[in-house]
Amino acid sequence: MNKSEVLEEIGKLGIIPVIRTKSAEEARTVIKAIIKGGINILEITMTIPNAVELIEKISQELKDTAIIGAGTVLDVETAQKCVEAGAKFIVSPIFDVKIVSFCNRSSIPVMPGALTPTEIFNAWQKGADLVKVFPVSVIGGVLYLKAIKSVFPQIMLIPTGGVNLENAVDFLQAGAVAVGIGSELTTGKPSVITKQAENLCRQLK
Repeated sequence: MNKSEVLEEIGKLGIIPVIRTKSAEEARTVIKAIIKGGINILEITMTIPNAVELIEKISQELKDTAIIGAGTVLDVETAQKCVEAGAKFIVSPIFDVKIVSFCNRSSIPVMPGALTPTEIFNAWQKGADLVKVFPVSVIGGVLYLKAIKSVFPQIMLIPTGGVNLENAVDFLQAGAVAVGIGSELTTGKPSVITKQAENLCRQLK
């Protein structure tokens, strides 16, 4: 799957579950439950022990059924390892021009984090395909995103940090191309996670 196809799928689905667990085994359980619920795009964060190895294994196992990305990537070396392991997109809570440049050269979608209008525009101007608006909840939530989108209609925004099952649709209606959802979706028994994923997919149809 090439870069444009990955971006298209992210826009179609509108959800990126952020997997942040205490172990790789726990992450595997959560990933399977989410996919069972109909969500096939996932962000595996670098805070998980042995995250790069996990990306490699999951990417191989689910190469025909899921799009696996890497999250909380803080330097270009980690970005390169994740891409080599099979990550189809790179997400960072910060803007690092080296990460963005590497992803651009590698034809990998990149989503750096930004918060203020200046930061968001700078990230986009320097080559970000998508901009992660993080943490969106502390600065106004849906109303803030709507205000930013009115100024920058050309920038694809993905709000993260405070997005939950109740307000995800509101963010999309405010102009987000997709939303990043963490513990609200990924916590609980596998059956609960699957049901939450199914409910969220129904809401977004």
